[in-house]
Amino acid sequence: MTLDLHVTLTYDMEVPTDILLQVEAAAIPEQRIEQAHIQASHCDHFVRVAALDGIGDRIWLRTSGRLSIDYRARMTVLRDLADVATLPQMPLHQLPGETVQYLFDSHYCPATKFHSFVDTEFGELSGGARIAAMRDWIAEHFTYQAGSSDATTTALDSFVTRHGVCRDYAHVMIVLARACSIPARFASVYAPDVTPQDFHAVAEVFLADPQGEGGAWHLVDPTGMATAADMVKIGVGRDALDVAFLTAFGTVELVEQRVSVTRVP
Repeated sequence: MTLDLHVTLTYDMEVPTDILLQVEAAAIPEQRIEQAHIQASHCDHFVRVAALDGIGDRIWLRTSGRLSIDYRARMTVLRDLADVATLPQMPLHQLPGETVQYLFDSHYCPATKFHSFVDTEFGELSGGARIAAMRDWIAEHFTYQAGSSDATTTALDSFVTRHGVCRDYAHVMIVLARACSIPARFASVYAPDVTPQDFHAVAEVFLADPQGEGGAWHLVDPTGMATAADMVKIGVGRDALDVAFLTAFGTVELVEQRVSVTRVP
């Protein structure tokens, strides 16, 4: 699967402001960058730094006035695909060290509040079968509703109201997985069938190889709008706080935001 990406962002700021930007597709083995270019209006500072888990880069910007970003890329997805429902859970004592942080509560994901629900609703299942059931439960019980959440909305808030956008679906998927001791993290991605087209958020869970050869991360989208075969990964983190496409350390005003993801014939 080859995808063309095009992102334009325009912001205004009255005073010099530091900005952390993460919009470029990650250069990782599961996806190949065929071509890519990012252009920013005049900045006093522009430098890339490594993002979390070595997946993708962030860009430090310092600028004032109007900031315009234009990012274009062509990406080929090379990801090995697996039926998550068939994969076993890895014993905790065998988990790699880098996965351990994704077992715990984070800013938007209070997983410890979901132990009882997970045991009651999914207690007869285990491993990837439980993950698939959780994904399907969210898809069935939640309503996708633009504007129904904001920067303060946690997974618990979304669970109570049963509506939200992709970040909220991902947060609920993450807390349910962590509540049964399966590492789960937040992934920011591009995908072609997202409606409305925008940056997309999904969960990623760590499950064992059925052949007993370690484990791997697997993308899970409870909104049902994207599959692992057509997602291009931007970055990962504990929750949305870690993977915002733009974080401003000051006051900025959004002027324009456009995201286009199309399949290449």
